[in-house]
Amino acid sequence: MSTKNIAPETQMLGYGYKPELSEGSVKCPIFQTSTFVFKSAEEGKAFFEMAHGKPGHEGKEMGLIYSRINNPDMEILEERLKLWDGGDAAAVFSSGMSAIATSLLTYLRPGDLLLYSNPIYGGTHKFIHHVLTSFGIEILGFRAGQEKEEIEKILTESGLQDKLKMIYVETPANPTNDLIDIEMCAAIARDYSTPGKQVMVAVDNTYMGPLWQHPLNHGADIVLYSATKYIGGHSDVIAGAAVGNKLVIKAIKKMRTVLGTMTDPNTCWLLMRSLETLKIRMEQAARNAEQVASFLLHHPKVEKVYYLGYTADQNPFQLGIFQKQYLSNGAMLSFDVIGGEKESFIFLNNLKHIKLAVSLGGTESLAEHPATMTHADVPFEEKESYKITGKMVRLSIGIENATDIINDIEQALEKVPLKKKPNILLDQVV
Repeated sequence: MSTKNIAPETQMLGYGYKPELSEGSVKCPIFQTSTFVFKSAEEGKAFFEMAHGKPGHEGKEMGLIYSRINNPDMEILEERLKLWDGGDAAAVFSSGMSAIATSLLTYLRPGDLLLYSNPIYGGTHKFIHHVLTSFGIEILGFRAGQEKEEIEKILTESGLQDKLKMIYVETPANPTNDLIDIEMCAAIARDYSTPGKQVMVAVDNTYMGPLWQHPLNHGADIVLYSATKYIGGHSDVIAGAAVGNKLVIKAIKKMRTVLGTMTDPNTCWLLMRSLETLKIRMEQAARNAEQVASFLLHHPKVEKVYYLGYTADQNPFQLGIFQKQYLSNGAMLSFDVIGGEKESFIFLNNLKHIKLAVSLGGTESLAEHPATMTHADVPFEEKESYKITGKMVRLSIGIENATDIINDIEQALEKVPLKKKPNILLDQVV
């Protein structure tokens, strides 16, 4: 049977692994080693030539060299990761930020322009604004909700349009669930590409995981993940991933080798374990999130709910994007407590089951305060313009019993003083 006819969740149980090479072990062992023995000096030479991309070894498979370059656990994990997004290859990293940094540094050079969407995760915002700019890379932002003509006008007015090298988007956006049209970004990339320069599209797909959105199908060149989140899914590893075609990932892996941003064998083994339950974990979390969102939507102390399931009612402009790109409402949502930071903190401090912690996509439900935590380093005025305010709380819904999650939210909201709910027009709701 061709593997093309087998679902990814089935292939997670054995794809890329040969038990006969590991004493018949049903599961891939942890290859906890820094280096590998060559059968001969000639073999070592050949492997290094392949690793550095020297000609003369076309069609041959590079063997194991050193765990900064390759490792059986890392290679098998990458083989499985690519299946979810339909890519030709994948690369794994020591964190989501190392995946983002390594991928962007692979393709951006001083003088290039990075066009990026807003809002984005605070760590990515800092990397773009404070690290890339220090290397002489130009940056230019656009907002969710802006159409192709508006974005191209921003490019033209900047005078940097000829320098455009990459479009970076995070969709849905953290923490507002704003949507970006990937096909629109791919069209812009094509418009500004030349025979000597391809403008690339990179998409942070962490919020949707590998299950609910497949950016490569919509024209993206690189799909990026914090694998700490749904891919790992148990809040016990830090990792990242990139997926794309073979040439794109080959270049990223070369940069990974130089920077040393790969992940370790034990983490790879844990991620392989997690991939086996990825689909059932994410589906249960999504079912729970739907019930939680419905509860919050009708609560007298909640001003606004940011949840993909309400995109059609609350933001018709983004409905088309949602219907085209997404396979689920997801399990991430945010909401505004009526009041401000004080009221949000009262809610957060009174949670009993839901953990007050950053990160997302784990088996347990988590709550955090984006304005002062994950997005603390984003300038205040910028956060306010994206509605990341003191009254916002972000929830990552886990796989617990939905009633227990809701009961915990309800008792915490009971401690928040009741204030009059503002009259919010539907077209103001994200």
